[in-house]
Amino acid sequence: MSRWLGRTVAIALMLALVSTACQRQDPAQREAVATDVPADAPAWVAALAERVERIDRAMPGEFGVYVKRLGENDGILDRGGDRRWYLSSTIKVPVAMAVLEQVDEGELALQDQRVLAESDFVDGSGDLIWQKPGSRYTVADLLEKSLQDSDSTATDMLIRLIGQRRLNQRVQAWSGGGFGPLTTIQQVRYDVYGAAHPGVAKLSNMDLVRLRNAEAGEPRLQALAQALGVPRSELDAGTLDALFENYYRRGDNSATLRAFAAVLEQLAAGQLLGPESRQRVLGHMRRISTGARRIQAGLPEGADFAQKTGTQIGRACNLGIIDPDRGRDGAVVVVACAERFDALAEAEQAFEQLGTALVDVGLVQAGAR
Repeated sequence: MSRWLGRTVAIALMLALVSTACQRQDPAQREAVATDVPADAPAWVAALAERVERIDRAMPGEFGVYVKRLGENDGILDRGGDRRWYLSSTIKVPVAMAVLEQVDEGELALQDQRVLAESDFVDGSGDLIWQKPGSRYTVADLLEKSLQDSDSTATDMLIRLIGQRRLNQRVQAWSGGGFGPLTTIQQVRYDVYGAAHPGVAKLSNMDLVRLRNAEAGEPRLQALAQALGVPRSELDAGTLDALFENYYRRGDNSATLRAFAAVLEQLAAGQLLGPESRQRVLGHMRRISTGARRIQAGLPEGADFAQKTGTQIGRACNLGIIDPDRGRDGAVVVVACAERFDALAEAEQAFEQLGTALVDVGLVQAGAR
């Protein structure tokens, strides 16, 4: 009997310890700790933290948000932590800023022309990929296409114009750190597919562009094997999603939400660019063609939101500045990223709900630009 009682007590203790461990790992409890706000923070911070927590719990995957209000009733909500989030096409904002910084310094001119070459083509958004090689575009043209249309070919042409090293030096200086290395979008493709087979390095950019003719998933990997001239079994890739997840772990083209917000805050305050260049960036961001289903969908008509979106397999971001012309007297910086969702529509719904929450806590006002 005593041995039986001893075993019973031991089992009960083990179950209690397992239960306690499970509670410590409960996602809801981890988020509750993450959303603690200082007691002296303005009321909107706690209210927004509660709303964002509910959005995060409802969305499959992870949802990171950083919001900073400048000026009166200033405060910060940081649900991004110290980790880096993959930025996708949102890197096109600092690319444009680095180009315009050189314009301000007289090293480039907006009317300088670049010749489109077939080697510039990269799959992604925009219409440059359909244009005839040999066509000429001004720096101003490329900036507009990169920011407003999220044109990947235009973006890579701008990166090559200023140099990848210069781009990264400027971004690190603006942010104080927190960014991983930024690369061309074409390099992203080589790095993602290159992990599956060393022969990818010998493929042309057009070989990679043609992969987009195959549906994302297994058909894309079969097309990659065909382009390489090898059996599918020779690819070191179980799934396309796994290839991209492997790439994301590198940390390239990623940043903490706080670091990107620091760049946007200085842009809003007019600290990084001259007045004309600042307004050029903000103007293009106000007129982007890819943001209607994200944060903007939750904002009232006429709200002034200069934004940029980014999308890649299993990743999506939406960031920008609300009321940017108010600068340090009332602008609101927003950086949000979603990861490992099941469908893009789930992430878009989360972004839209964030927009609604920003309105409900008083950070957004309707009004004509």
